[in-house]
Amino acid sequence: MGTKKLIFIVDDDPVINLLVTRRLTSEGYQVKSFRYGEDCLKELDSCPDLIILDYYFTNGDNEFMNGMEIYKKITELMPRNHVIMLSGQEKGEIVLDLARKGIDDYIIKDHNLIDNLILSVRASLKR
Repeated sequence: MGTKKLIFIVDDDPVINLLVTRRLTSEGYQVKSFRYGEDCLKELDSCPDLIILDYYFTNGDNEFMNGMEIYKKITELMPRNHVIMLSGQEKGEIVLDLARKGIDDYIIKDHNLIDNLILSVRASLKR
């Protein structure tokens, strides 16, 4: 039997973090969750197979950050990566910009979040 895929979830919302972690764990993935992007960056030497990253969150100093700032740092440290972005933002220009920058998928935080995320995780890990 193969090694479990390691997935990082970075979201400052503890409810989203818990729901996603529980569901991915029940799907057989190894999950490490973080509230702050900086904490995720410190753990990249664990070589996650996939990172699920909130588009807009606070850092440890309660300053708001754009998830793209963390994504840029991830790509500097791990040029070959899989990242799914989560957000309440539904603006088409944001989605297109993220796709151009290499994000695997963009999932809207709505009532279908978990189901859509599971489908996206499976697709991203097959690439």
